[in-house]
Amino acid sequence: MSIAARSHAAATPALRVLNLAGIDYSVHQFDHDPTRRRYGTEASEKLGVESGRILKTLMIHVDQQPVVALVPVSGQLDLKAVAAVCGGKKAQLTGIAETERRTGYMVGGVSPFGQRNSSPVVMDLSAQEFSTVYVSAGRRGMEIELRPDDLVMLTNAQVARIASLD
Repeated sequence: MSIAARSHAAATPALRVLNLAGIDYSVHQFDHDPTRRRYGTEASEKLGVESGRILKTLMIHVDQQPVVALVPVSGQLDLKAVAAVCGGKKAQLTGIAETERRTGYMVGGVSPFGQRNSSPVVMDLSAQEFSTVYVSAGRRGMEIELRPDDLVMLTNAQVARIASLD
């Protein structure tokens, strides 16, 4: 665990999950501009990290069942692909209110860790091309850097091609 991680040990439910699991990670913070709505792109720009390494956490429904999708901010979620991976027929994004209610996080700060209600997780295969990736730490302007294998292990994620990359 890095020094940055220890200084934020109880900051969010996501960080508490990582601390309890003993996972090595780093926390990166930046000043979030409240006028920005493309949170992942903002993180990429302000942290100086290529956008393929920053994963957005999306709440979706596959045949009415909640699923969390992790895709690079440089791409778009392929709803048909994620439905197929989950053995379903139809997938759609949930609304902001439902996402915030289910996860306990504000949109733009939804972390795959420490969500109020657990859901199956599917991560895009492209994340495994990097030694580390970034996900939200549970707050806008705060990102967690960790190994993709640790992300998969802690979320019990399925890994598949679910994004079309720009």
